[in-house]
Amino acid sequence: MIAETLRRFVADELPIDARNKAAYGERGHDPAAWARLAELGIAGALFPEDAGGFGGHGFDIAVLFEELGRGLVVEPFLGSLMAGRALAVTGDHDRLAAIVAGETIVAFAHDEAGADEVADIAVRADRAGDGWRIEGTKIVVPHGEAAGLLLVTARTAGEAGERDGVSLFLVDPSDPGVTRRGYTNIDGGRSADIGFDAAPATLVGGEGAGAAAIEAATDAGLLALSAEALGAMEVVRDLTLDYLRTRQQFGVAIGKFQALQHRMADLLLEIEQARSAVINAAAAFDEPTSSARSRALAAAKYTAGRIGRMVAEEAVQLHGGIGMTWELPLSHYAKRLVMIDHQLGDEDHHLARYIALGRDAQGS
Repeated sequence: MIAETLRRFVADELPIDARNKAAYGERGHDPAAWARLAELGIAGALFPEDAGGFGGHGFDIAVLFEELGRGLVVEPFLGSLMAGRALAVTGDHDRLAAIVAGETIVAFAHDEAGADEVADIAVRADRAGDGWRIEGTKIVVPHGEAAGLLLVTARTAGEAGERDGVSLFLVDPSDPGVTRRGYTNIDGGRSADIGFDAAPATLVGGEGAGAAAIEAATDAGLLALSAEALGAMEVVRDLTLDYLRTRQQFGVAIGKFQALQHRMADLLLEIEQARSAVINAAAAFDEPTSSARSRALAAAKYTAGRIGRMVAEEAVQLHGGIGMTWELPLSHYAKRLVMIDHQLGDEDHHLARYIALGRDAQGS
């Protein structure tokens, strides 16, 4: 029901021209659309009841992000989902309620240069009187420039790579010591590199016990991105089929050419494989066994990354040069599919992770 509501809203209020105007604009999204989507309860459906929402299961996340992918929606749902999931683990439901209501954009500031794993955190936080001060730099923070609050991962003990000693902090981006350098993403929307120079921060959850919250946020993000890629692939499929049926050469539609039929058939099979991987990940998302969940999510992200790139490349080739023009929606979907592969680890990273998790399962 809510997925159908979201699809109608995107079709009516966020057609591709309106989306591009917002995506490549000054803010990177449409605040009015974000507020309307929150009113419709889209953010609430991403979180369980005990966290102030009314959904939050794997299939809730997958279905909604598939629709967001179909519409190339650039509103800050991914960052809100990840920050909200982390806050839910720490028990900070007051700030989570503001995310669910769409009152505050909370950016999840976690990625650092050269970091591959959850515990690869070099940004440090040290006690300063009754509070904390953060030093370091976070990179490519989605909607980091527009966020009213930052949820920052920082190390309070140990060295980069160690699971223990990682903590979560809330930082007001308007405070002294915080600098934000915003830029437009290749596929639309805006991100920011955020520097912290003895920036004041508030500890969330237990000191040194933030790894579980970060993993919960990352798991939700992996499922969301995989489902978003699937939604974008579905649109690319439909656009390409329509083009093959209408574009003519030698007096016939090019879709009649057997070579192109074979390429399109291969593409359709690959998309169904991606669908199966997303369904499997959504089903495993609520499983209590973390290893099984992690392996299913790694498989989904690897599959979405590999097939998403293939779909983008094949669709552009089947269209020819027109496939890369700004005016054709296909070019924007292709860019988004390629960039999804690079968020939260690319296909190579998750293939290696899937293999390692399998070895660990066999050894246990």
